[in-house]
This record gives sequence, C-alpha cells and structure tokens, in this order.
Amino acid sequence: MWNAEDAARHIAAPKHSDDKYSRGVLGVITGSAQYPGAAVLGVEAALRTGVGMVRYVGPERAQDLILQRRPEAVMSAGRVQAWLIGSGMDFANREEAAEERIMQALKHSVPFVLDGGALDVARRVSGPAVITPHYRELGRLLDEPVENIAADPEKWAKEAAQRLGLTVLLKGHTTHVSDGVATVAVEAAPAWLATAGAGDALGGILGSLVATHSDEVLADPSLLVGLAATASFVHGKAAFRASAGGPLTILDLCAQVPAVIAELVGGDAAVADSV
Repeated sequence: MWNAEDAARHIAAPKHSDDKYSRGVLGVITGSAQYPGAAVLGVEAALRTGVGMVRYVGPERAQDLILQRRPEAVMSAGRVQAWLIGSGMDFANREEAAEERIMQALKHSVPFVLDGGALDVARRVSGPAVITPHYRELGRLLDEPVENIAADPEKWAKEAAQRLGLTVLLKGHTTHVSDGVATVAVEAAPAWLATAGAGDALGGILGSLVATHSDEVLADPSLLVGLAATASFVHGKAAFRASAGGPLTILDLCAQVPAVIAELVGGDAAVADSV
C-alpha cells in the first residue's frame, strides 16, 4: 500500500537554480467541444502540482476557458517534456483536429499520460507511457467483461500492463498501479470523490509529476509506477482536505493540492525555519 513516505520520494521540489524549463513543461491535449471543462480541470491540477509550464493545444473554446482561469498557461506549440492526452474526449468519436494534434505529439520522444478519450493511443506509443482507465474503460480496451475487471482489479492492472507494454493506473476506491512487474495499491480517497471531473484532475497531477521527472522516466520507465501511485495519493489526500467529510467540487480539490505536496516535502517546516 503506497504511503506518504513513498509519495514524498517521487516529488521533485525545485532548487534555487531551477527555471520554468528545468522544472518541466507539460504538453496538454485534452477537452473537446462537448467537454471543454475537462481541459480547465487538468491544466488547473497540473499547475498546482508544481510543473514549470503547461502548453495547451486544443479547441479554441477550451483555450478561452483555461486562460480565464489560469492566464499563465501557454497556448502555443513548443518544447515539452511530457504529454497529457485524452481527458474530456470521446475515443469512439474523436474530433479530427484532436487526432491531428495527437499524431504530432506522438512524434516527440517524451513520456505520455493517456486518459479516457485517448486510451486507444496506447497501442501507438513507442516510448514510456501510463494509462489511467476506470474499470469500464479498461474492459473496453482489453475486450474483457467489466465484471471481470471489477472482481479482481489488481490482477487486471498487471495483465493490462503486460499486454500493452506500459504502466496502468486502474482507478477505483482502491487504485492499482502496475507495469507488469511491480504492482502497488493506493487507498487514499473519500467516497465523495466519485464525481465528474475527478479523473481530469488526476490526469493533470500525474502529467505534472511525469514532466518534472521526464529525463529519469526516459532512462528508467519503471519509475512511472511510483509517479502514478504518488499522483493518486496526492489526488486522494487533496480530496479529503477539500471534502472535510462532505461533498466537494474538483476545483476545491485542486486548490488543496499545494498543501498536500508541501506537507509531503516538508514545506511547512521549511517555511517556519525561514521566518
């Protein structure tokens, strides 16, 4: 079971010598005409996790909404150290422009985080990648009954990783992460988190962590297991803070992410020592 000590080892606190590029640049291809809000939530979560820059490439409507919420997001192509793709898309009816953006992204030799509407892209990725399905999505991807997945999610996370040759974060009340060799579980989320947009925020948190560790992941793809488990841990702990025992919104969750990370890396103690 993944714990706070494990998670702390997978968060890269910035050094005084860092700049926005050395802290990681996350490219984001998410949202659609039908679900532009998914792009807003993913970008919000990524920026609050500590990535140096987010480059968003997507529909104009989503761009406008993101800039209203997060004006520091960049709306132009350029250097990236990881890609987050698929949140807020319908894989069975993906927009033509989105498909073109994905094809361009796949030319980059960087790690990939593939969510809902881009899980099928897993079969086209040549470098390190992690997918973030729930039970139904994984059943559809593997052509397996969802009842089988739900009955033994740990087994199927490992099975999927072995079949696809990548890392799988299988979402649930207990999240299972596997690369086909190592498998870990994360149980750090309130039941109130079963709400629209939760997966979009998780994708942003994970994308941020992968971007800040891009070089390490390229050298050792097995690091994606720890990064994915840490993203799930941070996501769940932020949900507990946002919920306080009751309902929460996903923007509430995103707002709590910095405090969770500060606690993990000892940020509160560092601030106290400097005062």
